[in-house]
Amino acid sequence: MHPADRMLIALAGLAGALGVGLSAAAAHIAGATSLATAAQFLLFHAPALLGLALLAGSGRAHPIPVRIAGFALALGLALFSGDLSVRALLQVPLFPMAAPSGGMILIVGWVLVAITAFWPAKR
Repeated sequence: MHPADRMLIALAGLAGALGVGLSAAAAHIAGATSLATAAQFLLFHAPALLGLALLAGSGRAHPIPVRIAGFALALGLALFSGDLSVRALLQVPLFPMAAPSGGMILIVGWVLVAITAFWPAKR
């Protein structure tokens, strides 16, 4: 297995674990809607990262754009969910414009996923 695919699988597991943990925290903190949103983003992107890692290694799609899409999703997820979580738990931003930047990177990542459908697989 390619190291990039292993990294995407590890990031998928981390996103899933953090999503569960933040969901539990949000259930115990009154008014933690942004924390719940961060948890939801982590939880529904974890299987996407896992699927992209498996797709990249399957030979059914060109692995380079699939991996780029996966890492774009992971970076966007870290910025978006990270900023929402830090704001909810510590009352400070991760850094200015972290959540909007992360959201835009997530959008770009998903567009890249769509583009990979039309990128010929390596032969």
